Amino acid sequence: MRNRVAVIVMLLAVACAKSPGPPASTTTTSAPAETVQPAATGPRVIFPDGHVVRVELAVDDQTRAQGLMYRDQVRPGTGMLFVFPEDGEYGFWMKNTLIPLDIVWIDKQNRVTHVKYDVPPCQADPCPSYPPNAISRYVLEVGAGVAKQHGLKAGDVLRFEDIGNVTGR
Repeated sequence: MRNRVAVIVMLLAVACAKSPGPPASTTTTSAPAETVQPAATGPRVIFPDGHVVRVELAVDDQTRAQGLMYRDQVRPGTGMLFVFPEDGEYGFWMKNTLIPLDIVWIDKQNRVTHVKYDVPPCQADPCPSYPPNAISRYVLEVGAGVAKQHGLKAGDVLRFEDIGNVTGR
């Protein structure tokens, strides 16, 4: 029995000695899963904490009216950016929207002017409207909880990438 224990201890020592660990100069840090994303292509909005939201663009009356209606989910890391032809106070409602959303109003300098967190789907007509009480040029819709999770608030500046010179019509 004593020999078996000695053999097991020796095998463990040899196995540990042969398994290389990371080099001493290498440090590894891991970010929360929500912020680690594959390289995004196409239009996207980047939050101040680096979170990337790939966006569909709603640039005309028809796509802005349709918005995210009838969808049963908003995939993580995605959303819709509504682009308006001029500055204004754009109220939003949740008619025919099946999922709760965060709604972020943004001015022409890409500064957040207002955030409405966790807006519920409309359950009965008439649906309430959610006004920003602020002037904006863009409105971003993402899944409920995303804005709060990333600390998004009025005054934050967002970065737009691969949106080009898109203007609302």
